Amino acid sequence: MNKQMTDTTLDLFSDNSDQATENDESVAARMSALAKDLERWNYEYYVLDAPSVPDSEYDKAFQELSRLEKQYPHLKSKASPTERVGGEARSDLRKVRHAVPMLSIHTETDFEAEGARAFDERVRKALGLSDTDEAVEYDVELKFDGLAMNLRYENGLLVSAATRGDGLVGEDVTANVKTIRTIPLRLPEGVPEVLEVRGEVIMHKTDFERLNDEQRLDGLKPFVNPRNAAAGCLRQLDPKVTAKRKLSFYAYGLGEVSEAVASTHSGILDQLQKWGFPVAKEHQVVKGWQALAQFHDWVKSIRQTLPFEIDGVVYKVNSLSLQNQLGFISREPRWACAHKYPPEEALTIVEDIDVQVGRTGKLTPVARLKPVFVGGVTVSNATLHNEDFIAELGLKIGDTVVVRRAGDVIPEIVRVLPERRQGEEKDFVMPSHCPVCGSETFRDEEEKDTRCTGGLFCPAQRRESLVHFASRLALNIDGLGEKVIDQLLEANLIETPADLYRLNEEKLLSLERFGKKSASNLLTALQNSKETTLARFIYALGIRHVGESTARDLASHFRNLEALMLAKPEELTQVNDVGEVIAQSIVHFFEEPHNREVIKNLLDEGIHWPQVQSAAVNEKVSGKTFVLTGTLPSMGREEAKALLLAQGAKVASSVSKKTDYVVAGAEAGSKLEKARSLSVAVIDEAKMLELLKG
Repeated sequence: MNKQMTDTTLDLFSDNSDQATENDESVAARMSALAKDLERWNYEYYVLDAPSVPDSEYDKAFQELSRLEKQYPHLKSKASPTERVGGEARSDLRKVRHAVPMLSIHTETDFEAEGARAFDERVRKALGLSDTDEAVEYDVELKFDGLAMNLRYENGLLVSAATRGDGLVGEDVTANVKTIRTIPLRLPEGVPEVLEVRGEVIMHKTDFERLNDEQRLDGLKPFVNPRNAAAGCLRQLDPKVTAKRKLSFYAYGLGEVSEAVASTHSGILDQLQKWGFPVAKEHQVVKGWQALAQFHDWVKSIRQTLPFEIDGVVYKVNSLSLQNQLGFISREPRWACAHKYPPEEALTIVEDIDVQVGRTGKLTPVARLKPVFVGGVTVSNATLHNEDFIAELGLKIGDTVVVRRAGDVIPEIVRVLPERRQGEEKDFVMPSHCPVCGSETFRDEEEKDTRCTGGLFCPAQRRESLVHFASRLALNIDGLGEKVIDQLLEANLIETPADLYRLNEEKLLSLERFGKKSASNLLTALQNSKETTLARFIYALGIRHVGESTARDLASHFRNLEALMLAKPEELTQVNDVGEVIAQSIVHFFEEPHNREVIKNLLDEGIHWPQVQSAAVNEKVSGKTFVLTGTLPSMGREEAKALLLAQGAKVASSVSKKTDYVVAGAEAGSKLEKARSLSVAVIDEAKMLELLKG
């Protein structure tokens, strides 16, 4: 847009202008210019994904056009961009008879290459072609899983939009379709006087997820799939509701036209794209059934990366003259077919619900299904996540359900069909004891999961517990990595952390790739790890939600293990950063007899630590937040961190407004710059040591 013209016109039509009232001709010209700019920017943003102006510029022009339309309603165009916000609500959707029927196409039942061969053979036979004749040329494209739509343009303006309906009569959804940003309301000059564009209204996966999040927040039932959501949005009686929900449109053909557009189907798609309609970029022109099958396989390989749902591909004879020659059979064109993929949804019965225990102790219900073919494979299990998920579904054992499997995604139950119940269905109850080790379970209200409390004892959690126990910040057992732990478990040499200290040279030498030296080194590391600190030992136990910092605070507060093990929730919440969730997790852990037995065995094997002394409070450091950056002159950052933590300071990894001091050494970088920008105190190592002296 010409900036000088824009500024002058804005002044001319300013609400505060003292100039003479504009005449209709100049107002109409201004409104037309604004509309053209808005439609161009709209096309760049929603179709090309390449906006040329910022949102503020778009909003400014939109507001000006809206104001002018209110001042001069007799000059408002039916194709105005302001129509996209939605008109008045209606009490019904009137019926529309299609000028050219919207017929369905034949669907190949063979999901493999044979489906492509069968279609090509039918076409060649109908055209009277022999095996030696040239291969037939096809346009191949995606089969959208959405709602078919017919858009009618007269003299370049969108005058109506109708659903497929029964193919002869559809529903008028013009007001709602005008809210779809990817559908042009006005076409460029040179289009046929009458032009019906056909395509699919869909909802992109990201927009579908956003809509369902909003549904849940509003306490409403989420939509089952993007197609269901698109249909629901499009049939809203109030277009303002549709306007808030992002729908998209992709063109794939024509209905009634007053003059020829192209001689091939691919030519039609190219022309539609030039006129501003979105066309899926994946369509191709190929020859022969082998190329059809290759396209089918290629789309299958990229299917999960597409921004929208599809359920197959479509083959169309490219030449329009050959299409006319082939004609129709019944209500299906001979020149086109849909070659689908195996269904991603199917009906089956939940025969039972089992519970699996994960490596972190989470109990996950798993539906045992009557085997069903879906997504290209036979499935008999589906994850149910947790109790809340089952409750949200309203699922009972014995229910008929819809199972979905998309590509390699784990099968899931997407909805229950309660109308098919026979009265023998049973409610599912999460077990009160772990099905693997028998320990009590508890519900983690923060994460809405049920967990086993037998962390150190439960076989399902065994590997995770051992890896954590030996880690650097826990008992720091040098040489005891994941691969060695896997070997020890496979050889049944260990079950709990206490068994590590019962290993000997003979047992270790029985393992593959273990020699005398490596065995001796591991035994020495195990012996050295017996001398630790209470904070490290607490952290090594792997209590849920208890990290390194919390373990240190617990050790400092209770000063001995027995006091911690006997602590009540209200006592635990007195510790820095320990809330009700962490307190309950600690109580559940120590209440479990199996865990107490393993702890006793560890102490019997000689693990010990010095008595935790109560330190005098250093008010200059205690409770303050420090950030360390750069290279300190006389100590490493870990050593400096330990000194600060020992006197009750907090050591953070990033600088914020809550930071009290940044300790900067040589070559300090972005953290130092941020500290200065936030006016946080910056000190050196000498000043830090001075503060530590109190």
